[in-house]
Amino acid sequence: MSQTVGDFIIERLHAWGVRRIYGYPGDGINGVFGALNRAQTEAARHRKKGSDDSAHAIEFVQVRHEEMAAFMAAAHAKFTGELGVCIATSGPGASHLLTGLYDARMDHMPVLAIAGQQARAALGGHYQQELDLVSMFKDVAGAFVEQATVPAQVRHLVDRAVRTALSERKVTALILPNDLQDLPYEAPGRKHGTLHSGVGYRAPRLVPYPDDLQQAADILNAGKKVAILVGAGGLHATDELIAVAEKLGAGVAKALLGKAALPDDLPWVTGSIGLLGTKPSYDLMAECDTLLMIGSGFPYAEFLPKEGAARGVQIDIKADMLSLRYPMEVNLVGDSAETLRALLPLLEEKKDRAWRKRVEGWSADWWKTLDKRAHEPGKDAVNPQLTVWELSKRIASNAIVTSDSGSVANWYARDLKVQRGMMCSLSGGLASMGAAVPYAIAAKFAYPERPVIALVGDGAMQMNNMAELITVSKYWRGWSDPRWICMVLNNQDLNQVTWEQRAMEGDPKFEASQDIPCVPYHKFAELIGLKGIYVDDAQQMGAAWDDALAADRPVVIEVKADPNIAPLPPHITLAQAKAFASTLMKGDPNEGNVIVETAKQVLDAVLPGHHSK
Repeated sequence: MSQTVGDFIIERLHAWGVRRIYGYPGDGINGVFGALNRAQTEAARHRKKGSDDSAHAIEFVQVRHEEMAAFMAAAHAKFTGELGVCIATSGPGASHLLTGLYDARMDHMPVLAIAGQQARAALGGHYQQELDLVSMFKDVAGAFVEQATVPAQVRHLVDRAVRTALSERKVTALILPNDLQDLPYEAPGRKHGTLHSGVGYRAPRLVPYPDDLQQAADILNAGKKVAILVGAGGLHATDELIAVAEKLGAGVAKALLGKAALPDDLPWVTGSIGLLGTKPSYDLMAECDTLLMIGSGFPYAEFLPKEGAARGVQIDIKADMLSLRYPMEVNLVGDSAETLRALLPLLEEKKDRAWRKRVEGWSADWWKTLDKRAHEPGKDAVNPQLTVWELSKRIASNAIVTSDSGSVANWYARDLKVQRGMMCSLSGGLASMGAAVPYAIAAKFAYPERPVIALVGDGAMQMNNMAELITVSKYWRGWSDPRWICMVLNNQDLNQVTWEQRAMEGDPKFEASQDIPCVPYHKFAELIGLKGIYVDDAQQMGAAWDDALAADRPVVIEVKADPNIAPLPPHITLAQAKAFASTLMKGDPNEGNVIVETAKQVLDAVLPGHHSK
């Protein structure tokens, strides 16, 4: 059988280093799936002979929904640094990819989406499942989106899509009419109007000019109270970050996507920043005189120094992110690790460590506060802070943790103590619900030998994560380490929005929009062959984690969680205090001892002479 266009595409992706594709089949993409099958069969034949040198097999992971495939591709890129690839059929299959692709785009991840399309002769005829996919993908994959028309075209389309995604850290899309996929592949002819592309890309060593580095060093050397904010761009620069922070006597706050950039046992690491962040990080930014921002697009200006209060230096590999959040004096385009290594010899060691000691004091006090908060009893349910606090006592240094959006992200951001070697991530710029489980699945495929834990709220679980437990059930026996754990906080409330209604709008909980059904998640897990654990007593929480981490199969821990434990921001404004107080006057349906106590904490934080912890 001659090589089809589909066969060539799989061979070419393999040549680019792609070894796994997440997706869902359909008749619009059958030609590529046939090629995937043939490549796997050929690889198996070569392995049987003792060699697979000529095989072009790519593992296909079948998801329950195309959106989850795109989330997995984004997570694969985040956890490995490689290209993430997802595939779907025409029409609704392609449109279902969009949310996960936007997650990748917002967090600057290289992802390639491959989508089927109706036959070329039918296009323009209002055919079934015919969508204008080029226009549909144009925003999310604007860096490169093309629809193939002839066999000789697909070579340069694949090459440009992959190289653009990798080099620009963006989403690209390749659209393949279904009749084209089964045609014999034709190499481009050597004539006018053809292209002869090639495979290969290696990221360059990107370092600023020496005089720019010296200007940055002059500012940092002049600072007496240096603060560092690190994001996802610093995840591969841990040693360099430590060296620079030690030399400058700086405190370091972490954006959510940079949570694993530095371990939390370093006394000068203040933890997460922002609404989900810590009070030490808020104080660090409020009192610093110099800010060094590294690989972060943290968006909330109210948690950064006031404009003009601090001098600024920023390092980012993407120039369009420089001086976007805070007006910086020196903007350095470069890889964070390479740039910090070049900057380090130019920095003067701070002799006065008073600022560093203040930062360490803030952090030490904050961990005590979190300990106290985690052990406050819930009302006939488990305090959700305790769930992550107990996990931190037991988690291994090679673990991978994913978090969903919602109130669970508060406890992930604050209570999870990251160790060196751990990986962590979530949907950052998009902050989409429903990403934690597909992220955790992709993490496990990328690192089957490492324990993986997903932290999820019941809203996200019901939205789309529950179905992906079936994907776990299908594949887990192929993982070298079976430890894959999903913890679900069952509070029957879309909790983050409930608290936003109270604190931002001054409205009581709107039960019609916020209450969700109670689902026995642990029993569903057991129904599909996983292990289920149910916790409704805080005293059982530690034992539940021990049980799950020792299990011989993936586990779902369902926790009956108290919805009235407030995810208090690190700094409470007078407007927020007034808004929350008004919810009580209007009569919140969950008003009671816990909410009254929360109200006291809110009001104490803004009254003179009080210091809220």
